[in-house]
Amino acid sequence: MKFDGYRVQAHKVGARVIVFSRNGHDFTERFPSIARLLRKLPATSAVLDGEVVASDADGRPNFARLHLQHWVKQPTMVHLWAFDLLAFNGRDLRSQPLAKRQAYLRLLMERFGCPAVSLSEHFEDGMALLRVVEARGLEGIVSKRCDAPYRSGDCRDWRKIKTAAWRETNQERWRLFERN
Repeated sequence: MKFDGYRVQAHKVGARVIVFSRNGHDFTERFPSIARLLRKLPATSAVLDGEVVASDADGRPNFARLHLQHWVKQPTMVHLWAFDLLAFNGRDLRSQPLAKRQAYLRLLMERFGCPAVSLSEHFEDGMALLRVVEARGLEGIVSKRCDAPYRSGDCRDWRKIKTAAWRETNQERWRLFERN
């Protein structure tokens, strides 16, 4: 599922955790609860790739709520959806295929057992997932090649696929914005 939040990398070394934005900015103070939780991660060191999300009352990702948490200092429960493990206990995993990195991540998350940090599940049937996401009114999905090594930035190994309903809603928002 395409989460509507902040993409982050969380780096844990010993008891120290730093949460970085996708642009390399230190977001640790923005998401202190995530950093505190990851200090308890059962690893001497790890690098998690994921997305910090705030949800609405129906459990759907809500970027506005996440944004308010930082800029207006409104306390909001946030959740880290981890979808990749780039390093673990001093071992760089980026050259491993995504399927293998996610298998390691699954084992780590099972040992961790923290409800505010979850594994973003892998689905074999992307079209079925897209239909479910569309029915819930969510943004879309991210499709990744299971045999691909980790590559930062845009590449051909992954694609964002937005739902038709989300595209239509946001096109209307932009038209209203441009008129005002």
